[in-house]
Amino acid sequence: MTKIAVVGVMESVGREILSFLAEDGVKAADVFALEPKCPLGNQVSYGEDDELDVLNLDDFDFSNTDIAVFAGTSETSARFAVKAAKHAKVIDCSGAFFGEPDVPMVIAGLNDDLITEAKRNIISLPSAMVTQMLLPIEKVIRNNKIRRIVVSAYISASVYGKEGMDELFNQTRKIFMNETLVDDQQVFRKQIAFNVIPQVGEFIGEETRYEWAMNAETKKILGGEVKVHANCAIVPAFIGAAQFVNVECEEEVDVDKVREDMKSSKEIVVFDKNVEGGYVSLTDVQGEDEIYVSRLRQDASVENGFSFWSVADNLRVGIAKNAFGVMKHLLAEK
Repeated sequence: MTKIAVVGVMESVGREILSFLAEDGVKAADVFALEPKCPLGNQVSYGEDDELDVLNLDDFDFSNTDIAVFAGTSETSARFAVKAAKHAKVIDCSGAFFGEPDVPMVIAGLNDDLITEAKRNIISLPSAMVTQMLLPIEKVIRNNKIRRIVVSAYISASVYGKEGMDELFNQTRKIFMNETLVDDQQVFRKQIAFNVIPQVGEFIGEETRYEWAMNAETKKILGGEVKVHANCAIVPAFIGAAQFVNVECEEEVDVDKVREDMKSSKEIVVFDKNVEGGYVSLTDVQGEDEIYVSRLRQDASVENGFSFWSVADNLRVGIAKNAFGVMKHLLAEK
């Protein structure tokens, strides 16, 4: 029976990956839950009835593992993924191998053909924002060369993990209790409760790390000719991400055809009505497995362009579901 290791099970993405495995019927006995420097006695929930012992990654032997999913930090992946790849197919969610030319970057359903090109047994996944941006236009990408993408992403506090969500909760509570926030700005450099912060990650020149990643990862997936301009901000929501995306194509594009193509994808739900409330927002998609698209329209400011609004549960759809989709392809090859 196939044995699957999940690294980083104490983090939100790792838990969501375990959720997908349990929902797919993978037995608890066939899953290893791993965490670096983990003491004995820790457990993590698996499905409705089971719990997994969390094993110490530092001492783990991957020789009995078929697939290893790294859902922790890039430092953890850089240290342990190559070791795991000697025995198992590795799916890395951290971006640690972005710059490696022999490590393909894959979005399940978009460029699955690259999975077989993983010569080092390592497959890299893009950030949740890139997956959410590109999957809705998968058929456009196949049929029309993309010239330029401009995206404004509004990302929940979950992008900073449990610490970010806790800080949002604590600040919100303190504001209602009329308490000071002086000692409660550890994750964010500005107040996050009832605020919008135009910085996600540290600055790399004029871009933040997430803006740079959206640019660089999109070019790695679509080719270096595409131009990308990304704007990323943190909004006071716990889970989810929203985007306004403007796409400019090389040739003429029909927005009605784009809409039909999106509707034909099992990964995308189009809910687009030009009436009050005829669109999807962040609170509508928490726990959902699809990317929701609204406000699809022609972009009259360019010759061959269109724009759309998308929302998704960034933990489940953006990373965990992509990792699970790649895993299913690897299992199909066995």
